Amino acid sequence: MMLILDRVEVRILGCLIEKDITTPEYYPMTLNALVNACNQKSNREPVVAWDEDLVAEGIDTLRAKKLLGSLTGAGNRVPKYSHLIQQVLNLGRREVAVLCELMLRGPQTSGELRDRASRMHRFSDMDEVEACLARLNEHPAGSMVKQLPRQAGRKEPRYAHLLSGEPVIPSQPDSADGAMELTSPLADRVEALEADVRELRALLLRVTSELGIS
Repeated sequence: MMLILDRVEVRILGCLIEKDITTPEYYPMTLNALVNACNQKSNREPVVAWDEDLVAEGIDTLRAKKLLGSLTGAGNRVPKYSHLIQQVLNLGRREVAVLCELMLRGPQTSGELRDRASRMHRFSDMDEVEACLARLNEHPAGSMVKQLPRQAGRKEPRYAHLLSGEPVIPSQPDSADGAMELTSPLADRVEALEADVRELRALLLRVTSELGIS
């Protein structure tokens, strides 16, 4: 896909999609609500502890990519944010539900996706899940999901989203939680570089805004 997001952007979008569908009364979301959603311990893999500055930078870069909208004025004391992924990528409710689960929890089997995505869309059977994954894989804008090689001891293959590019597959079997992580110190270096890029993007957005450059 041409659309490449970092892990902060993926988590923010996933949280916005989740709250839009499951708790629409609390959507769009403020910065504080988004920080809490990103850091919540349920339905998240990995669990993180991000501050407002990091999430705010992710919001700025998503706005620059036209994937996030903001609502100000009209009685709103603080800005509220909404995702635009359905409009940008022309996705249906089923596809959005599956993609959201992959964004929030990482690689999962089709059975896990059916169970976990049921809070956003109730799939009638496994065939519907597989058909949904096939549509995401064959999306006109580029493949959005990928089937991963089957792990030793697992009966079913897992699927991963491709919104951050090709997933990194560990050479050793995954831990029990099934998370795919870069090994340290490489992970630390990548995280530091991502933070630098977000900071530069946010600075560029502020400068262009002050200069009136669109």
